[in-house]
Amino acid sequence: MMKIFRFMRRRDRWYALLCLLLVAGQVWFDLTMPDYMSDITRLIVTPDSAMADIWIAGGKMLLCALGSAALSVIVGYFAAKLASNFSYTIREKVFHRVTDFGAAEIKRFSTASLITRTTNDITQIQMLVAMGLQVMIKAPIMAVWAILKIVGKNWQLSLVTAAAVVVIVTAILILMRLVLPKFRIVQRQIDDVNRVTRENLTGLRIVRAFNAERYQEEKFETANQNLMATQLYTSRHMAALMPVISLVMSGLSLAIYWLGASLVNGIPVTGMAAIQQRVTMFSEVVVFSSYAIYVVMSFMMMIMIFMMLPRAQVSAARIEEVLAARPAVQEGEGAEAREKGSIVFKNVSFRYGDASEDCLTDISFEARPGETVAFIGATGSGKSTLVSLAARLYDATQGEILLDGQDIQDYTFDQLYEKVGYIAQKAVLFSGTVEENLTFGDAGHPITAEDWNAALDIAQAKDFVDNLPGGEQGNIAQGGANLSGGQKQRLSIARAIARKPEILIFDDSFSALDYRTDAALRRRLAADLKGTTCLIVAQRIGTVKNADRIIVLDEGRAVGMGTHEELMQSCDVYREIALSQLSQTELEET
Repeated sequence: MMKIFRFMRRRDRWYALLCLLLVAGQVWFDLTMPDYMSDITRLIVTPDSAMADIWIAGGKMLLCALGSAALSVIVGYFAAKLASNFSYTIREKVFHRVTDFGAAEIKRFSTASLITRTTNDITQIQMLVAMGLQVMIKAPIMAVWAILKIVGKNWQLSLVTAAAVVVIVTAILILMRLVLPKFRIVQRQIDDVNRVTRENLTGLRIVRAFNAERYQEEKFETANQNLMATQLYTSRHMAALMPVISLVMSGLSLAIYWLGASLVNGIPVTGMAAIQQRVTMFSEVVVFSSYAIYVVMSFMMMIMIFMMLPRAQVSAARIEEVLAARPAVQEGEGAEAREKGSIVFKNVSFRYGDASEDCLTDISFEARPGETVAFIGATGSGKSTLVSLAARLYDATQGEILLDGQDIQDYTFDQLYEKVGYIAQKAVLFSGTVEENLTFGDAGHPITAEDWNAALDIAQAKDFVDNLPGGEQGNIAQGGANLSGGQKQRLSIARAIARKPEILIFDDSFSALDYRTDAALRRRLAADLKGTTCLIVAQRIGTVKNADRIIVLDEGRAVGMGTHEELMQSCDVYREIALSQLSQTELEET
């Protein structure tokens, strides 16, 4: 739990120290009031007491109350400010850490869990800090100070107070043992609710198209019921604390007054000295009662924190888990390129972290500057994984990948992605305008209007962008929800082209395009980007047929390499794929 507080900024630590001092002042005011109450009690029961003395004691008591209230307001202000600043810092660090994550880390934590950790978990920490500075600091200071005030005054009354404290502490320990494991479950169940909700919202069209509303409702109901049951368990057990505390407080007050009355009555009335002794004992009982109540109130305040602490502790551990995670793909220290636009795979194998065998085995090929190398194969043959290695979304398990003559792992991420333009299999667009999407990110150089207009033209996206309301200033919804699949793919291709990279990687990026648009786009790539190296993953023979080199993958191995004509003669797998899509006559004509 304490590890998370190492991220607190120096200014916020000063706020925390200031809150500590102000709380100490507030406690001093609170614990001084019973002394004035004792004076007032003694003055009232003492014959011939001056009314002015009672008013003075009452005025001092009022000033203490006003001082305590003023310091409470100030502490609340600084506590809220510190909690907000701290949650901002943690949220920023979690976001930056998640931004550094690769595909392996996202898979490990899951998107739904990362959203929960960035929102709900940090909110739990913020609430604990805000309440903690006001209550968690005040409670132990008040408890210790109040105990020191009453210790030695009367052993019988002290023993009763100690018994009450033991009962409260025992109840807290038993409760924590029961509910702490459940709080860990609660956060995981919130992840499940987020996951089901996110899946439903993302796939809303599919849910409706397959008439699966009832199925989704049942999934959500199951996750929601599980969360509710666990929260009811924790809430019911937590609710049991307040009656216990109320019973202890009432019992303590009753015991102190009953025992105090016995002590007062035990002093025989034999003269003025005995009467004065009775008055002193009575005032001590009144003061002792006030201090004892403060002790119990301190534990009540600590219970408020203990009710929040288990969940916050679990949240802190989940946040720390994200912050402590180190991405598998680490940035290099920088490299000087020997060439421009070349990429070489040397005996590359790759295995996912939780897999029992390699999904790519002993892959070797070279893409020279300006060449187009295509990859084709059955679903699951490793095509997307291979180009993901070229874009360094993963690191090879074995072998070596050279980019422009240098090991790809030596480049900084800025150097690498200034050289490589990656178009993912699933087109991803961001909310904003068309222009903002086309100039997204840092290309290492300014992306001018001429650059992205030319990119739109090459990607066959110029016509539909011009027809959008507002043209290039037209609005793009989150995820490109207001565009068709083909329009999103063409915009994502244009975004990569506008960066003018040395190497373009198309991870099945033509799948949503019709044959005519596909062919036109490839013609423009060949004509306008002659110096750009292209790696293309595709399912269509027509898309890869004119590539300088085609690599055929089957179960993670390269089973064929060459031109279309060479592979038709030498590779059974390629020939089978080709004939499954086009007839022999069509293959000869295209």
